[in-house]
Parts: sequence; structure tokens; C-alpha cells
Amino acid sequence: MKIINLQVENYKRLKAIDITPEGELVIVGGRNAQGKTSVLDSIWAALGGGAANKSSQPIRDGEDNATIRVDLGDIVVTRSWKNGKPQPLKVLNADGSKPQKPPQALLDALVGKLSFDPLEFTRMDSKKQTAALLDLVYVEIDLDENEQARSAAYENRTELGRQAKALGERLPVSATLPAEEQSASDIIAKIRAAHQLSEDKLQANRTLESHLATIEEIESRISGLQKELAAEREAAKKQHELFKAMPEAPDVSAIEDQLSNVEKTNNEIRANNAAKARNAAIVEAERVRETFTSLIESLDKEKADALAKAKFPVDGLGFGENGVTFNGISFDDASSAEQIRVSFAMAIALNPTLRVARILDGSLLDADSMKILSDMAVDKDFQVWIERVGDGDPTAVIIEDGEVSV
Repeated sequence: MKIINLQVENYKRLKAIDITPEGELVIVGGRNAQGKTSVLDSIWAALGGGAANKSSQPIRDGEDNATIRVDLGDIVVTRSWKNGKPQPLKVLNADGSKPQKPPQALLDALVGKLSFDPLEFTRMDSKKQTAALLDLVYVEIDLDENEQARSAAYENRTELGRQAKALGERLPVSATLPAEEQSASDIIAKIRAAHQLSEDKLQANRTLESHLATIEEIESRISGLQKELAAEREAAKKQHELFKAMPEAPDVSAIEDQLSNVEKTNNEIRANNAAKARNAAIVEAERVRETFTSLIESLDKEKADALAKAKFPVDGLGFGENGVTFNGISFDDASSAEQIRVSFAMAIALNPTLRVARILDGSLLDADSMKILSDMAVDKDFQVWIERVGDGDPTAVIIEDGEVSV
């Protein structure tokens, strides 16, 4: 679908034009401020909808009404303004009937900004170029979800890195100190038990001595006291066995030293346990951070694998860390000829039905660039409208004072 005929009246700088283009390259020439740009704008205004009709003054100065009629062969589009106000868009089939779709919805399905201005891609920043190219490429994963997951993992990894850094360097830990703090009451109880054992042993010894004294007294009174002596000997024997069975009393001075040092020891234990906990927190933060690092690497690989499988509209196109690439280098670093060829190819891929494009500021294109566009337009059966300053091109439609120069 191409433009068969373009009729414009009182739109912007135009008075009245009627152009039936010939060939794939339609050059609109003339001096500055004569209406060249208005010709290309009229095509965009007629077909592009709200995005193309943001001009605050679409009607020529001194006029009340304006009309643009674009014959695309299969359909005829008419957009008009009366008394400064836009009128309902009219779209008719070639036989004069109305299409089933609403007029603007039908045009929106045909026209895209990039497809309508192929060099727009070269003027985009890297992010917009990437988004435009992704519109043309099937990728088997959701790149937005991939990027959101990667951003979340990156933020978590960064936060864990901050936490580990805030904890500082790992502290030395004693391997000999126990994990549990000592109890002063337990130590006091040991001291009391030791004192009690010493007292019991002294008491047992006093009892033994009493028995021995009694033995001596009985022996001195042996006569008549044999039974009493035997009983006392038996009692003394048992008491002696009991005394021998008793353990030696511990050194109370060592336990007292332990009590005097218990707070110091407990302080060391507390510091040691705190160091263990801190080191464990650092280790855990580093472990989780590594987990997120692995997740980021996995997401990056997933994205890279998906993009590697994608089929691009132009051989050599791809994605790098900083945006679109062509033959392995940044698209911005590609030659002007390569950029034009790629952008035009993308415009063609974006719009297989409406095979029309416009190029503003065509005077900036050199002869080689014009030849590239001409060759591609012929090869791909695409109609390109180009605005160029000057009237030296014999094939150009020259606009003078808002009209086609005869």
C-alpha cells in the first residue's frame, strides 16, 4: 500500500497541492519556508492520528478551513479542519464503502512513528533504540521480568555488602574459652562444700581421737573392762574406715582465685562469643551476597541466551551492554551508511502493509546516503518521501509559496 495521490489545501504553509508521485523516491524540494516540510507533515498528520496532530496551528494563516486527502489505493484518507477545529476523520475503501474498523484504529494498525520516519532510529538514544529493536524481535523470555529480577538481586546483594562492611573486620576468637559464662554462685557453692568437707574431716578426726583416748583409759582399767574395750575397738575400726574413705579436701585457695577472676573470665567469654556471632553474621552476609551474585549471573545468561536465539530484521544487529550493536560494535559507532541502511530496513520490517516513509531534513544526506535509500526503496518496493532544500533536482516536486511549482 503506497500513496497514489496527495491533495492538500491550506494546511500549515501550503495553499493547494496535488501530487501524484512517480517512482519509489519522492523528493520534495524548494527554498526554505516555502512549504516543503508541510508536505511531509501533511502525510503524517493525515495518517498518524493524535501523535501527529499536536500542531497548535494546522490551518494556513488567513484561512478558516484545511483539508488533507491521501489516496492509498485500497483506502482513501481525508482529514480536515473547519473554523480552526478538527473534523471527524474519514476513511473509505476504494469502492467508496466504509471499512469495518473505526477510521483511526485502522490507520494506527498501519502506521508507526519509526516506520514512517526511518531515520528516526538513528536519532534515538541507546535505550530507545533497544526498545524499538525489541519490538521487532521475538524473545522467548520476558525481558522486563528478567530486568526486574536482576535489579532486585542487585539491590539485595548491595545491601548485604553494606551490612557486611558495617560489621567491619573479623575479630580474633579464642578456641580455649568455653561458650558458656561461669557462675559465681556455683563457685561459691564449691568453696562452701570444700569448707564443709574440711570441717567434717576435722570432726571425724576429733571423734577418732576421742575413741583412742577412751581406749587408753579402758586399757588402763583392763581389769573388768574387756567387753567395753572390744566394743570400743570395733567402733574405732569402723570410724577409721570411714575416715579413710573420705576424699582429700581441695585447695580452697585455688577456688577462691577462680572466684576473684570470674568476672574477668566472663568478660573474655562474652567478647569471644560476640566475636563468633559477628564473624558468623559476616560469613552469612557474604554467603547470601554470593547467592545474589550467582542469581545475577544466571539472569544475565538467561537474557543473553534468549537474545542469541532472537531473529533480527537485519543481519548483524544485536544487543550489547550499552544498547544496540551492529556487527559487534555500538550502533552509534557504525558508519552513516550502515546506520541509514539498518534504520531503513527496520522501518520496512515494522510496516509491511503501508509501504510509505518520510524523511525530514533530507538535505543532510549526501549522495551516497541518497543512493542507499534509492536502491533499498526500489529493492524493497517502498515509497520514500524526502524533503531537500533547493530546486536543482529535475526529478523533485518543487514547492514554491505553498504550491507545486510548474
